[in-house]
Amino acid sequence: MSYFDAASAAPLHPVARQALLAALDDGWADPSRLYREGRKARMLLDAAREAAAEAVGCRADELSFTPSGTRAVHTGIAGALAGRRRTGRHLIVSAVEHSSVLHSAEAWEADGGEVTRVPVRRTGAVDVESYEAALRPDTALACLQSANHEVGTEQPVAAVAEVCRAAGVPLLVDAAQSLGWGRVEGGWSLLTASAHKWGGPSGVGLLVVRKGVRFAAQGASDERESGRAPGFENLPAIVAAAASLRAVRAEAEREAVRLRALTARIRARVPELVEDVEVVGAPERRLPGIVTFSCLYVDGETLLHELDREGFSVSSGSSCTSSTLTPSHVLRAMGVLSEGNVRVSLPTGAAEADVERFLEVLPGVVAGVREKLGAPVPATAVRSEETVVDSLGKRCPIPVIELAKVIGTVPVGGRVRVLSDDEAARLDIPAWCEMRGQEYEGEEKAERGTAYLVRRTS
Repeated sequence: MSYFDAASAAPLHPVARQALLAALDDGWADPSRLYREGRKARMLLDAAREAAAEAVGCRADELSFTPSGTRAVHTGIAGALAGRRRTGRHLIVSAVEHSSVLHSAEAWEADGGEVTRVPVRRTGAVDVESYEAALRPDTALACLQSANHEVGTEQPVAAVAEVCRAAGVPLLVDAAQSLGWGRVEGGWSLLTASAHKWGGPSGVGLLVVRKGVRFAAQGASDERESGRAPGFENLPAIVAAAASLRAVRAEAEREAVRLRALTARIRARVPELVEDVEVVGAPERRLPGIVTFSCLYVDGETLLHELDREGFSVSSGSSCTSSTLTPSHVLRAMGVLSEGNVRVSLPTGAAEADVERFLEVLPGVVAGVREKLGAPVPATAVRSEETVVDSLGKRCPIPVIELAKVIGTVPVGGRVRVLSDDEAARLDIPAWCEMRGQEYEGEEKAERGTAYLVRRTS
């Protein structure tokens, strides 16, 4: 089995396993106690904090260990907003942040705060000017991921941090995807990360709050982890997380070169091997191991199941997956095709032979899914120069398939009205038009669902 979903969770690094087993023997006691076993546990905890802080590029007393990366995000955002409540109640996030950041933003809005969601370009990157324009006198906090978890695009963190610093606004950086590859540059104020992203054990997050940043931890707290993560520390997991972070950093430069070559091969070969594919994300400013593409006329969930049958574990931000029937917020914000979406995220040590086998298998799998899905005869009715495609009750990619089948029967300059009640069509039909060189005229409310208007231009 070829595991190609390291962006979700990286396999446990051998160093993490060794450190975990050792810490289970030596780090089981309460590190806050003064007796011998407690002192030994405290030494392990302090050493882990020093190692993690060195990797991040911060002071050890600025770093706290949390029960997860998500908890680090929630604690960091809530604490920073509370610490600057006299400044105002305005929060800035990008439209492609991890769901943990967006959930915190939604909770802030529900509590009466204001949130500005900064849009991104089609590559998934924000414009620094857009962040600068979003800053206000009452802005309490801005958030920006270091790199996107779905498409791998790196964000201009250093430049955004500079405009935030000039405005006196702290910047929280979600570095979950990138920290294993290197430090986050720039004058950020808070940082979060998660150990299972770099080959550490799950259940360990990092929260860094720079000295001088106003911060007020919310909820019940105790004396542990500067009051930011109450409760008994999972010391063996913390030790393993710090050890594995140091280990992957030692390998990062060499491994990044190798994985960039493999993902560049996938980015170049997939459009050659499979028709009607859009490779998404920035072509250059991207993480080494992630490549994402979307296939027209393919059910994303079926595609992932078929790849799993062939021995490949990949993930998807598609509209058609078992967890959701709507496109991912990342693909939606980028305005790219969502149907048949595949994210390949290679783990450290991924074999070139496995990538080659993936490229050999993919064309047949896509063709098989397209054949199984079929292309139902569209229900059409002609109204002067307008053709109506009734796709109500049909999930994407069926509305797009029906649009593709009928567009050739419409005279150049004629219009197709696609009726659909699937939310994914709002993203996939405009993306199809861009890929096919047709004009998307917008949408109208219909008696049932929504009417999407497409003008044939060629």
